[in-house]
Amino acid sequence: MTYSALAAAPPDTAPATATHCPYCALQCAMSLRPTPRERLPVAVAGRDFPTNRGGLCRKGWTAAELLATPDRLTSPLLRGDDGELRTVSWEDALDHVAARIAALRAESGPDAIGVFGGGGLTNEKAYQLGKFARIALRTSRIDYNGRFCMSSAAAAANRAFGIDRGLPFPLTDLDTAETILLLGSNVGDTMPPFVSHLQGARARGGLVVVDPRRSTTAALTADGAGLHLQPVPGADLPLLLGLIHVVIAERLYDEEYVGRRTTGFAALRRSVAAWWPERAAQATGVPADTIRSLSRRLATSGSTYILTGRGVEQHADGTDTATAAINLALLLGLPGTPGNGYGTLTGQGNGQGGREHGQKSDQLPGYRRIDDPAARAHVAAVWGVDPELIPGPGVPAVQLLRSCGRQGGIRALLVHGSNVVVSSPHVQSVRDALGRLDLLVVSDFVLSETARMADVVLPVLQWAEEEGTMTNLDGRVLRRRRAVPPPAGARSELWIMAELARRLDAPGTWDVEPSRVFDELARASAGGPADYSGLSHELLDAGEVAHWPYPADGESTPRMFAHRFAHPDGRARLVAVRAATRESPRGAQLSLITGRLLEHYQSGAQTRRVPELTEASAELVAQLHPATARDRGLRDGDRVRIENGRGSLEARVGVSGNIRPDTVFLPFHFPDDQSVNLLTDDRLDPVSSMPEFKHAVVDLTRVDRARA
Repeated sequence: MTYSALAAAPPDTAPATATHCPYCALQCAMSLRPTPRERLPVAVAGRDFPTNRGGLCRKGWTAAELLATPDRLTSPLLRGDDGELRTVSWEDALDHVAARIAALRAESGPDAIGVFGGGGLTNEKAYQLGKFARIALRTSRIDYNGRFCMSSAAAAANRAFGIDRGLPFPLTDLDTAETILLLGSNVGDTMPPFVSHLQGARARGGLVVVDPRRSTTAALTADGAGLHLQPVPGADLPLLLGLIHVVIAERLYDEEYVGRRTTGFAALRRSVAAWWPERAAQATGVPADTIRSLSRRLATSGSTYILTGRGVEQHADGTDTATAAINLALLLGLPGTPGNGYGTLTGQGNGQGGREHGQKSDQLPGYRRIDDPAARAHVAAVWGVDPELIPGPGVPAVQLLRSCGRQGGIRALLVHGSNVVVSSPHVQSVRDALGRLDLLVVSDFVLSETARMADVVLPVLQWAEEEGTMTNLDGRVLRRRRAVPPPAGARSELWIMAELARRLDAPGTWDVEPSRVFDELARASAGGPADYSGLSHELLDAGEVAHWPYPADGESTPRMFAHRFAHPDGRARLVAVRAATRESPRGAQLSLITGRLLEHYQSGAQTRRVPELTEASAELVAQLHPATARDRGLRDGDRVRIENGRGSLEARVGVSGNIRPDTVFLPFHFPDDQSVNLLTDDRLDPVSSMPEFKHAVVDLTRVDRARA
């Protein structure tokens, strides 16, 4: 049926399109029904699906508002000599971009061109972007915002298991758990339908939440439903080391599993010998008896799951902290054992698929290493190029952005699906870096804060206007389907990349049809750790349940590690890690922690354009404990200045007993002078290159009410 026919049909008889939410990695299923006589082009309804069971969060229910946002971009914009962005034709915009790239590449070499991708791009676009960077631009300088999200968890999983899939089991397996240990994740706000999968553990008194705040999720442990541990910010690693110490010292670990399925136990035992519960209690603020009792509960529960999120991973020791959580899970014999497991909760909508197919600086499609000659040969054959044409490893996101406009760094940057001037750490340095570029090209559907700085802005499609696939938090490959036509002037990134590739005389083929791009992705991934070669749009449209790996001669893999891990010897690695000292508050200073609000998502570029969500949470609020507020003479609604050596901002005070007295919480959705990333540290994890988002030391002072 054509769209004109849909428009003529009564709203209650027009066929619905089955698709998935444009926000987080839960990828809740929804149906979109055209509403041609209403303000919004579609009506949203929840659809029964294992992750959300028909439910949606506030963001999902209001997702149709994005399709009607009044500041939607429908024509390319080019910055003139007077500094103003003006409408131009697609031909002129793409000619300009291609000519500038060619000139800068000729002057400074291909690595003078950089690409920054996003974890919200479809698998097809993420794959094509990696190919475009390496074959059309011939640059190694590509990375993506998943480096700010999942990199520590991925690095920990790769070195422990030999492969990284956020949840290596279906999310629904959590329904029958007796005990769930949830570290650093507030799913009650970030992905509310997830909470239904915690109800079994709650009913058994086994939901354990580790969070410096009494978050929405931590509050679920009340009335005997579980336990909330409220450690010192950044003390998750000492807490885990203390738990491991008890498990080993009291011989609570699964000796048969550890002996048969792991290596490294002796070194791990030595490394935690000094972390007796009393010492862990001193480092974390969690009582020693609680550490002992929790260790015993985890070991004796009939069904135990350990889950981690960004709160423990977005640190300069995030890989080691995630590794410690994996060590604990392996000691207890959880991974690969029915009714038990370890996993990490992917955040962005396609955070899983986005890191599998070539956006990361060191990877090729199928989660292959770019420095592996066999991987290069395989992918080059699919692309129809000589393997020598594929550049080597690039640099991770923070280093990529730092290099903008510097000697030997990148001179042009193409940004897809990311709002780096809000979401990056030490964000003022990133704003300064982008200002040094010779060329900044941003593809977006609105004039985001990053797009406002661009020399060229290219208007692209939104979620309900495009076909493609996404991969959710438990490795399930899903179909995103077109429900409405896009505005006349917007274009798919696949088309944009094909047009630029043609102008740059790039080798190979550049398809614009998502199903055919997916078929190429499947061939490129064949034999790799993230093997999609048995999948296609046609198979997914037929209703196939598809958890990767899904090889051409195999089937879906909903549960991994039942018989072996992905290392050559089939064993998991227990990796000894050590807690390092970190900057602590002095005197009246506070620890700053950052996170999300129920109403908003990531940099807020989408949700801040939805009136209902903005009205519910319209400005930056600093959450403070009543004692902290009282000591500073502050009341609810007062204004404060929060600052450190990197920057400063002002916020309104929200007094709450749900936070530690030594801590202040700020959400990271707000732009410009309300961006919490003015204060965050770009110090990096040495393994994953994850920045230190979740911990900073700040001073907080009252702002005169006359200025408020």
